Parts: sequence; structure tokens; C-alpha cells
Amino acid sequence: MAVTDSEGARSVEWFAVRCVFAARSNKPWGPHDLPSGQSDYEERITLWQARSLDEAIERAEAEAEDYAAVLECEYLGLAQAYWLPDPPGAGVEVFSLIRRSSLGADPYLASFFETGAERQQTYGNGGAS
Repeated sequence: MAVTDSEGARSVEWFAVRCVFAARSNKPWGPHDLPSGQSDYEERITLWQARSLDEAIERAEAEAEDYAAVLECEYLGLAQAYWLPDPPGAGVEVFSLIRRSSLGADPYLASFFETGAERQQTYGNGGAS
């Protein structure tokens, strides 16, 4: 996916990297109501300028370790990267993951996105954020 300039050097491109974290105990900044034996999992997408997908992942993982240390949670070692064909801006796709499943639409959403255990807040006119 790396593009080269007229001199053969790789140019800097945009990548989004999703990393996954686990909070296993209550903290003053959250979670506040975590029952014993349960974890809160966070999927976090960050944007990076890099010369390759590998460089973007390397940089994102280093930042993920710092983020986990500050929040006293665990970076789970999963980094999924996406090359942005266009620079970030309004309406630009920043991440895409395609998952094959035999589930219908409602069971799929219930299994992966609307389990009832998500920590969401309403924003503006009541939509989830």
C-alpha cells in the first residue's frame, strides 16, 4: 500500500489502527461499577501517519502500551490496521472490518454490537456515542 515518490522513497500515508484493552478493576476514572470477575473491553481507533502498515502498527502499539499504563488497564496485543485511501476529513472512511457470518442481521448485531453490556452515552438528540 505504500506509495513511492519520484526518487523511490516511500511517502507518508494515513492509517487507522484499532487496539483492544481490558479494564479488570474499578478505578476513580472508570470503570466505576465493574463486578468482580468481569472486565470492560475497549476498542480504540487511532490515526497515524507512517510510511507503511507495519510502521503504523508499531507506533500504535507503543502508544497503546503507554495508554494502558496511564489508565492501569491491559493492552491485549490486538492491533488491526486500515490504510486510508484518502487523508482524514469529513466523511472519509477511517476503518473497515468485514466479518463473515451465517447469522441474520438482528442476531449478528446482538452478538457483536448490541449485547446490552456496552458502556454508551447519549449525545445531542439522544443518539449513542
